[in-house]
Amino acid sequence: MSDKHIVSSFDRDLEGIQASVIRMGGEVEAALSQAAKALQTADIDLAEKIRRGDAVIDEMEVTIKTDAALLLARRSPTASDLRTVLTVMEIASHLERCGDYAKNISKRTIAISGQSPIDGALVSLRRMSSFVERMISDALDCYIQRDAEKAREIIVRDTEVDEIYNTLFRSLLTHMMEDHRNIAMGMHLHFIAKNIERIGDHATGIAEQCLYLVTGEFPDEDRPKKDKTSTVFDEGPV
Repeated sequence: MSDKHIVSSFDRDLEGIQASVIRMGGEVEAALSQAAKALQTADIDLAEKIRRGDAVIDEMEVTIKTDAALLLARRSPTASDLRTVLTVMEIASHLERCGDYAKNISKRTIAISGQSPIDGALVSLRRMSSFVERMISDALDCYIQRDAEKAREIIVRDTEVDEIYNTLFRSLLTHMMEDHRNIAMGMHLHFIAKNIERIGDHATGIAEQCLYLVTGEFPDEDRPKKDKTSTVFDEGPV
C-alpha cells in the first residue's frame, strides 16, 4: 500500500470524525435551546424528552473518542494532524458536559413544575441561556473556520456570563432571605443558573481548543472569571 493511499485514508477518516463532532455540536445546541424553552413554558413533556435524549449525546462522544483512538493507533500522524485529533477529543468532552447540563436544567424544570417562579428570574435565565447558546454556536464556528481571533473573543465573552450569573444569584438570595417560602424555588433556579454558567465555561473551553489547534498554544493568561460563588454553590453534571 502506497504512502499516498495511507495518507488519503487517514485524511478521510479524520474528516469523518470532525464531521461527527459538528453533528454532536448540533445535538447539543438543540438540547440547550429546548431546555431553555421547556423552562420558560413549563413544558414538562419537552423537559422529559431532553432528559432522555442525553443518552444520544453520550453515545456520540464515545463513538468520536473511539474512532479518534483507533485513528491514532493505526498511523502516527504529523504534529498538525495530532493536534486536530486531540482537539476533536477535547471538544467532544466539552460538548458532552454541555449535554449533561441541559439534562440537569430539564430535571430542575420538572422538579419546579406547578410552582410560581421568583419575579424576574426566568427573564434573566433566558437572557443568560441565549448568551451561552450563541457562545457554543460561535465556538463551533471558529473551530470549523480555524479562526483564532474569534476564539479569543469568545474567551473574553465568558466574563459577561459570569456577570449575569452573579446579578441573578444576588437577586435570588435576596428573595430567599426576605421570604423563606422562596427558598426551595430559589435553590432550584440558582442551580439552573449555575448549569448555564458552566455551559459558558465549556464554550470557552472549546474556543481555547480552537486556539490551540490553530496556533499550537493555549492562551498565555488564565481565563478571566467573575463568578464569585463557585466555592459556595456548585452542581456538576449528573
